[in-house]
Order: sequence, then C-alpha cells, then structure tokens
Amino acid sequence: MVETKENNNTDEFMDDEFEDMEQSFKELFENSIKELNVGDVVEGTVLQINGDMVVVDVGYKSEGIIPLSEFADENGQTDIKVGDKVDVLFERRENENGLISLSKEKADRQKIWNNLEEGAVVEGRIAARIKGGLSVDIGVNAFLPGSQVDLRPVRNLDKLLGETFEFKIIKLNKRRGNIVLSRRVLLEEQRESLRQKTLETLAEDQEVVGVVKNLTDYGAFIDLGGIDGLLHITDMSWGRVAHPSDVLAVGDKVKVKVLKFDREKERVSLGLKQLTADPWLSVAEKYPTGSRVTGKVVSLTDYGAFVELDEGVEGLIHVSEMSWTKRIKHPSKILSIGDEVESVVLAVDVPNRRISLGLKQTERNPWEIIGEKFPVGTIIEGQVKNITDFGIFVGVDDGIDGLVHISDLSWTKRIKHPSELYKKGDVVKAVVLNIDQDNERFSLGIKQLAADPWQTIATRYAPGTMIQGKVTSVTDFGIFLEVEEGIEGLIHVSEISKEKVDSPKDFAKVGDNLEAVVLHVDTEDKKIALSIKHVAHQKEKAEVDAFLGSQKSATSNLGDIFKGALDKAGDKE
Repeated sequence: MVETKENNNTDEFMDDEFEDMEQSFKELFENSIKELNVGDVVEGTVLQINGDMVVVDVGYKSEGIIPLSEFADENGQTDIKVGDKVDVLFERRENENGLISLSKEKADRQKIWNNLEEGAVVEGRIAARIKGGLSVDIGVNAFLPGSQVDLRPVRNLDKLLGETFEFKIIKLNKRRGNIVLSRRVLLEEQRESLRQKTLETLAEDQEVVGVVKNLTDYGAFIDLGGIDGLLHITDMSWGRVAHPSDVLAVGDKVKVKVLKFDREKERVSLGLKQLTADPWLSVAEKYPTGSRVTGKVVSLTDYGAFVELDEGVEGLIHVSEMSWTKRIKHPSKILSIGDEVESVVLAVDVPNRRISLGLKQTERNPWEIIGEKFPVGTIIEGQVKNITDFGIFVGVDDGIDGLVHISDLSWTKRIKHPSELYKKGDVVKAVVLNIDQDNERFSLGIKQLAADPWQTIATRYAPGTMIQGKVTSVTDFGIFLEVEEGIEGLIHVSEISKEKVDSPKDFAKVGDNLEAVVLHVDTEDKKIALSIKHVAHQKEKAEVDAFLGSQKSATSNLGDIFKGALDKAGDKE
C-alpha cells in the first residue's frame, strides 16, 4: 500500500512537470511572435528564393512573400541572396495559404517619405512630362512645375527626360502624398554666389571665358558666372556677320574680352574680335593699288558685290567696274555669293575701311583695240540690238554696239522713226564713221554705203530743166513734188500760175502728176525750187531753140553742098 501511494505521488509530480513545461514553451512561442500592424516597416530575413518570388521571415507566425522584381536595381539586376536582411512593409495578414503580404518597394518609399522635409535638397531623375510640368523620380514621384525647371523658360521640356538633377523641395504634404520641387531656386542661389565672385574680379580689358546663354539678331548674351555680358554682332568678327548664329551657338564656351564694365548697373560689353589684331592695320601694304587679288563674294547689292579678301577685310566691286562693254543691271547677272573672283585693287581708303576693286580691269579694255579691228571706213555687218527715237544700235563686237543715227539712215528719205525701216534682229550693213574711245562711242552710217545723190543734183537738174513728178504733199505755201525717189522740190504758191492762186489745194492733190521747171538748186540745204508758171515759157523757148537749131542745121548743110561743088570744079581744072 505504501508503494502504491509513492507511485501515485510520482505520477502526479510528472504530470505537473509536463504541464509546466508545455506552458513555458507556449509562452516562449507566443513571446517570440512580434506584434505587427498593417503599415509597419520591419526588418526581415530572406529565407528562400523560389523563381520570381522571395520568402522573407519577419518574426511573425507566418512568413511573407515578395516578388523578386522589387529587389531589382535601375538596370533590372538583382543580387539578393538567402540570409540577407531587408526592410519590408507589412501589408496584410495571412491569406488563404497562410502567408502574410509584404512589400519592399513600399517600405523603401515609406523610408524616403520619413526622411523628406520642406527645404531639403534631393536628387532626382526626370521621368515624364505631365500637365503643367514634369514628373520627377526622387524615390517617390514628385512634381516639377514648368516655371521651376530653369532660370529661363524651357520651350522643349521633352529634351530633359531621363536627365538627373538636384532639386529643392518647396512644398511637402505627406498626408496627401504631394511633393513640389524647384530646380530654379537652386540655380538662382548658385548664380547669386557666382555673381558676387564675378563682380569682385571682373575688370575692363580682362579676358574671360563664358557660356553663350542666348542669341538675338543684334548679338549674344554670355554668362560670365552669375552675370551676363553682351557681345554685340559688330564685335564678333572683323569681317561681315549676317547673324550671331553664324558664329556662335547657345551653350558654346567662348573666350571674350571685357570692353566696358559698369559696376553699378552691372552692365558688361564684350568683344570677340578684339582678341586678334585689326587686319586693316596692314591692308595698305598687303593690297597696294593696281595689284591683283582673289577673294570670295560674300554679299550682293544693287550697286555692286562685296568680296572678302581676308578675314575682316572686304572690297567692293562697283557695278560700273564689272564690264567694259556690257550694261550690268544687277551684279547677280554675272556673280553669285560664294564665287571665287579675281579683281584689281583700284583704291584703298584705310581710315574709312574701304577698298575699291575692279573686275573689268583684269582684261584689256576692248575700246583700246576696237579702232585697230574696225578702222574708219570699214564696212561691218551686224544685228540690230536696239531701236530708239534717235537711231538704231547695231552689234559690232562682243559687248560693243555702234549707233546709226537717224540722220545717217538715208540720204533722201524723211524718216520720223527708225522703226519705219528696221526692227530688232534685222541684219544690216553699215560703214564705220567715227570711234570715240574716251567716251566709248561707235558711230555708224548706212546711207554712206551709197553715194549722196545731192552731190550730182545740181548737174542733173540745172535751172530751166523740165521735170515731171508726183505730188507728195500740199501745204498753204506750196506743193511738194517728188523729182526722183526720196528727192522733192517745192513749187511755191507764187510759182503755180501767172494768175493769183488763193490756195494750192485748189490746184492739185497728193498723187497728181505735174510738170514743172527747175528754178534753183541748193545742195547745201538740200532744196530744189520749181515752177509751173514757167512751164509754158520754157516750152516756147524750147520750141524756138529747136527751130533755130534746125535752121542752123539746114544752112550748114547748103554751105557744105556749095563747097563740095567748088571743090570738084577745081579738081577738073
């Protein structure tokens, strides 16, 4: 009985011990499980990596899984391994599989949010363009207004995509999850710091390096370090600059010279060409008058072409100096921008920076040799190039036209306008009358191809000669009668009839054939005076002369007969 009681006591003791141990293990297990709340960021340990999922132990009664992609870096690479410690966000308690939901990405964002504060400077990458500005990735998404991108408005925001900069947080609302950034604020602070340093060291005649900030039609603004200087277009080069963009581009680093500096107004005038010597200082020696030079045509105007002989040195070929013979209406007719052209220096004016050039002087003046080719009296054949009121121009040689004055078209015809006889393109013959080399005039004559009929008029139409002609004109003072082609005589109203004639128009009309007597011939003034009233008298005189002539002939014949008879009688004796 005693033994039984002892055994029972022992069993009771063992049961109590097991119960205590079970209770201790339970308490230890329960104590080992952390109390986690949704949204907490906790440290976990990587237990397994299964394909694209990572199993993490955060000390909770169940493990959690996280997509492997959340551990990838910017290049998409992952170097996570079993045993690594990671911070994760507790998202949800156990699901139907008994696993809790964790997130590394959200934990990273949460930590970033906890470290953000207004006024802090952060680094971020411009991720996308959105309404009103840009989206910036600083670990979390933040908004960069367009007005806060740079010191000056940026027209093309897309060119900044993917770029990384420093920004200042100017507004922060953690509750709403809003962050507003500014890059401009930092740039202004940097610029102000640079400006103070630049103002302390900047001085006239100093050579400095700056960055082209902006281009205008009249020049370029150069950032010297917090302060802008103006490089005027006239100070960019000793030569011609059509637009500042021909020399510089925004963003270029350029060395310039400080020409003027107003410290109070903070105005700086800069020069680029002043870094090199003025090329005009050696122009007189380099381009003496009469020398031949070669240059490039850089500009054309109505009055000539500008030729660049050297950087900063240009000469003008005036339109009048382009050809000896051709009338150049515009330089573009023979030259184009970019042409390499040879010319002769005519004059150099260094004080006014002018060089006069001649293009035609590279060849011999054709007017100097035209007299040798076509001496006076030469008969030439050429095409009618132009017709004017005073004559026609006939092509003689390349670029040289000769003038046939209206008075040298015909000896006899009355020509009101040369177009009555010729038109452009007609080929005519003419005689060289005169060559004036000094005034570049070439005189031709067409009527001189034939003899002047007036030189023989006086002998062919002596006073008293009876002529017949056609009425060409009737005026109040008389009648014009064509003696021969192109030659007219005047029957004055007083010579129409012995009786009084009130008007010549009552006596004859144009086209009538009349008979008249030559009264007088004036070869110098080319006039022939005719008379109708002397026709009857002249006819009577002609009849008398004819009769007397016949009587004289008859008497002469009778004397010859008597003389012949006497001669025969003498022979018989």
